[in-house]
Amino acid sequence: MIFVVEQPESAPANCWFAYDADDFLRKVCAQDPLEPWAVHDVITARELLDLSERTPESADARSACPAICALADAHGWDTPLYRADHLLGLGQLRPEPVTPLDAGLAALQARGGQWRVYGHEDVALAAVDAPDALFDAPGGWRARWALREQLIAVEVLADDH
Repeated sequence: MIFVVEQPESAPANCWFAYDADDFLRKVCAQDPLEPWAVHDVITARELLDLSERTPESADARSACPAICALADAHGWDTPLYRADHLLGLGQLRPEPVTPLDAGLAALQARGGQWRVYGHEDVALAAVDAPDALFDAPGGWRARWALREQLIAVEVLADDH
């Protein structure tokens, strides 16, 4: 499981979890102002051209879709191209892989505020009692408490009143 503690600039701290990187990305996308495919996507030039109801063999493909054809010329029609606007820039497609986790982390960073991401239950559990600038700041106890409450909710931590 992945645990996320968020401390927005003007809202109470909260904590949530994701089962894996894909679930993490889905949950980040649910609260992002961008469309999910702009937060993270993998598509080929052929698939992009197909969205315009054309194929590479279409007579007007190059004149109607020059940018897509330029991508195909540079990378091939079937090379996976990655989009992650918060990480690569708006509308940028690159052949270098971008993981759902990296794209989601960049989207979290773009929200502002402070946040912590713990990639495993053991790490999150250790963070409950560890020194941390977020948790140790004035009012930071709320963020630490949100993490603790989430760990109790998913039964990683016992609720010993």
